[in-house]
Amino acid sequence: MNDAALRRAVFLDRDGTINVEKEYLIDPLDFEFIPGAPEALKSFQDAGFLLVIVSNQSGVARGYFTESQVNELHQYMEKRLEPFGVTLDGIYYCPHHPEYGQGEYLSDCDCRKGKPGMLLKAATKLQIDLSQSFMVGDKIADIQAGHAAGCKTYLVKTGYGKNFEVASKVYDCEVVDDLLVASECIVTEKKP
Repeated sequence: MNDAALRRAVFLDRDGTINVEKEYLIDPLDFEFIPGAPEALKSFQDAGFLLVIVSNQSGVARGYFTESQVNELHQYMEKRLEPFGVTLDGIYYCPHHPEYGQGEYLSDCDCRKGKPGMLLKAATKLQIDLSQSFMVGDKIADIQAGHAAGCKTYLVKTGYGKNFEVASKVYDCEVVDDLLVASECIVTEKKP
């Protein structure tokens, strides 16, 4: 496949970026969009970007919930996005943890952000040009993963983002208030 056929994507962290950060969120009744997030996703989609969620879910590794429950929450999120006309192109999550995992989930894997495994897997499957794509998240691990994959990166101040503003400068990422501001910058190709 030649580069001209590759597509651009926005890789998105979930908790603290799209939905309100609630530690180890698993109950759909607790799921709440950050204001403007569905509109931001629609803006990306309308501009021709693929939408790919990449989320560390160490609650699986720690035994707090199952992969089946994670998938149910993702199905709920997709259903909540339907009224906004948003369709996600991929959802990837890492159920591992290198220290606190149990059984098969105790792993220093390549898919846990700040490593780029989930982004690389999605890029291969969905034919994504990583150099023309973006990673948006609220933690330094999101920025590290995007940087390692060759994407441009945005740190949002929602969720845990305010804690990582200084560290983000190491990776030359843009810092914005929230996902809606990130979408405005990315879609219009302007600096924040």
